[in-house]
Amino acid sequence: MSLLGSFGPAVAKSPPIEALRAGLGAFIGLALAGAFILAPTVDLKLGLYLVAPFGASSVLLFAVPNSPLAQPWSAIVGNVVAALVGVAVCLVVHDPVLRIALAVGLAITAIMLCRALHPPAGAVAMTVAMSPETVQELGFYFALMPIGIGTVLLVLIAIAYGRMTGRHYPFRQFDDPNSYGTQDPEPMERFGLSEADLTNILDRYRQSFNLGVEDLARLIGAAELQVAANRSGPTVAADIMSRNLITVEPDTPLTEIADLFRRHRFTALPVVGDDSRFLGVIFQIHLIDRAREDSLRLNRGFGKAMKRLLDRRREMPVRATDIMSVGGPRATADTPLSALLPQMADGAVDAVPVLERGQLIGIVTCTDLIAALARKSLDK
Repeated sequence: MSLLGSFGPAVAKSPPIEALRAGLGAFIGLALAGAFILAPTVDLKLGLYLVAPFGASSVLLFAVPNSPLAQPWSAIVGNVVAALVGVAVCLVVHDPVLRIALAVGLAITAIMLCRALHPPAGAVAMTVAMSPETVQELGFYFALMPIGIGTVLLVLIAIAYGRMTGRHYPFRQFDDPNSYGTQDPEPMERFGLSEADLTNILDRYRQSFNLGVEDLARLIGAAELQVAANRSGPTVAADIMSRNLITVEPDTPLTEIADLFRRHRFTALPVVGDDSRFLGVIFQIHLIDRAREDSLRLNRGFGKAMKRLLDRRREMPVRATDIMSVGGPRATADTPLSALLPQMADGAVDAVPVLERGQLIGIVTCTDLIAALARKSLDK
């Protein structure tokens, strides 16, 4: 039974929306490449045409963009080096079986030495070895076109698509600035391990090809946070949430909202409709962004037309519904502290609304969380 079980899925179940995002990305990438740059049929004059390994590269670039195997260096250098090796083998070895096996084997060795392991590169070397007529026509030019140009094109499309769909590609490196633009590690990664320490862990367990240093840092941070949350006991949102709330309605003007923030020193203001139905939340950053946007437009001075537009805008005051956030995490009264901590640990939100059948019954702020953890620490 255990042997049969080992043949089951080893990858965690993907949300349908993520599977659709990956499939749509591959469709767009190959469609754009095939429609504007690379021909769908072999073109030996220009060398610009689609090859089967691009489909395999698309799986990595669009489905697992965080993988070290999918990063631009791995994809571009891996495919190009494999193509060069394949062409060289094809020019000197005439037996087809030996040629194919040797091309793939040498290509794997070469791309690993170049720190550019990219699984589709094996398919690139095999494709070259199976196409001696093409190699006779294009020679080493084959590594540049279609392989090099095609891979670069797919990488550029993957970068654009990742940004449009909220995915970071290429994946952030360990020493890149954090989301606040400073050199401090992200909050989830501050656990005292250096990049060298993390690299040694990956090498020790032979996982450097499967997991990046940045990924490992995030996983360790998340694990430590989960352990801390578990030690906090069975505390739930209802135990720590603020109940006596100051809320605003959708039509509340911006001036009144700013006054409430100033008077109560809040970090967040919930927006509710009839019967306390939760509609959204306003964070202080929304006010800052709005003020900066208006200031930029005023300072640019686009002439009389812009002046009339700004005058008309002043006549229609900004309301809560214009700046509130309708997304973001939400909780129920029974949501455990272990689930609330990760939602606010990265600093993306300052508060999590607590709902019951769509109605706002409380809000958990960062201050509430800190106070709860402090009490737990004193109790011990």
